[in-house]
Amino acid sequence: MMSELSPMTLEKFMEGLVKRNPKEPEFHQAVLEVAEVVIPYINLHPKYIRSRILERMTEPDRTLIFRVCWEDDEHHIQVNRGYRVQFNNAIGPYKGGLRFHPSVNLSILKFLGFEQTFKNSLTQLPMGAAKGGANFDPKGKSEWEIMRFCQSFMTELSKHIGEDIDVPAGDIGVGAREISFMFGQYKRLKNEFTGTLTGKGLEFGGSLIRKEATGYGCVYFMEEMLKNNNDSIKGKRCLVSGSGNVALYATEKLIAVGAKVVTLSDSSGFIYVPDGIDQEQLEFVIELKVFRRGRLAKAAEHFKWEYHPDKKPWGVPADLAFPCATQNEIDVGQADLMIKNGIRAVAEGANMPTLSTAIKKFQNAGVLFAPGKASNAGGVAVSGLEMTQNSLRMAWGKDDIDLMLRSIMGDIHQQCLRYGEEAGNIDYVKGANISGFKKVADAMLAYGVV
Repeated sequence: MMSELSPMTLEKFMEGLVKRNPKEPEFHQAVLEVAEVVIPYINLHPKYIRSRILERMTEPDRTLIFRVCWEDDEHHIQVNRGYRVQFNNAIGPYKGGLRFHPSVNLSILKFLGFEQTFKNSLTQLPMGAAKGGANFDPKGKSEWEIMRFCQSFMTELSKHIGEDIDVPAGDIGVGAREISFMFGQYKRLKNEFTGTLTGKGLEFGGSLIRKEATGYGCVYFMEEMLKNNNDSIKGKRCLVSGSGNVALYATEKLIAVGAKVVTLSDSSGFIYVPDGIDQEQLEFVIELKVFRRGRLAKAAEHFKWEYHPDKKPWGVPADLAFPCATQNEIDVGQADLMIKNGIRAVAEGANMPTLSTAIKKFQNAGVLFAPGKASNAGGVAVSGLEMTQNSLRMAWGKDDIDLMLRSIMGDIHQQCLRYGEEAGNIDYVKGANISGFKKVADAMLAYGVV
């Protein structure tokens, strides 16, 4: 007969996790933010303790690390390190982006893969979780150098992926160009045309509004939060950080629904536009950032906007905030300043852009706060729809996909409401984590000890 199970404690669980995964601070942070709200739920359901589901869920199914050799334009051999962390496939094939950036390391990819587990679960689509990439920087490289790197990277990665195994997509440093080079190499190596990558060009199996989806979805989630509080986005002053696809298309959707976007940023600083960026100005910025790969300082110079070098936009008074740049861009001091300046709601467009201590500041001040695993799930949702279109050998129209995206974001919001209600308020962090956990955990239980 089994002895009575002892409740889990956060301290003991995290002590074991840190010991097993030393010197991985981003991964520790991501797990802590989930564990502190999921462990109380687990203690109410001993079946998860008995099967050690959280311990199993925080251990990747497998971690692949490989050498990527390529030749630069001067005929010098370069060597980078490639990764794929296949985190969990309990509810579907592994699914998650590839990131090419000098900062890429195992800790960051494990944090992203772990977050992806919950994000993909929240979409209710049959997708497991993975993340990968390389410490390669596409900036400053020629088109031919990027092609050679992508082909070499895919030569190794192709051994471990497939439409029913693992379906990578893009992330930071991996856009349509890089996905195209990798898909071409995969097709050449495997002699097959299958939906093994998402984010493809429309000419060869891509989906409409994929590049817009994360930004659009983030705005849709904010709309749901405000509507639940008898409010709306129209007329609100919005802070947006970043100037990649997520930030740019969140800005596009905000303009469309009548909000004023007063900031955008890049690694060199931020622009401030008191009257709000209009659609024509945004199109100039998209051309500058996406196609010419320029700096926002050029846009500021062109339109005579305020430009603040080497600073973040969080000190500007506004109503709503959309951190869409990168992880850990909002700390406690910035959260305090944002609260003082009137911020009423935050929806994360990036992955884990807010420190946990800053999240608690927002929540204690009554600021609505949407974690990225809920509010930025639009991108992977449309990637899932791209997988479906590839399997069916068909393509849906823009309006159909946008409607499905809006519906998925609404469903995610409902899941957060169901599991996040607390003393008459909604804790969206708690709701997203518990809902995402439950689906994956129940699937793992159903399989037995595997």
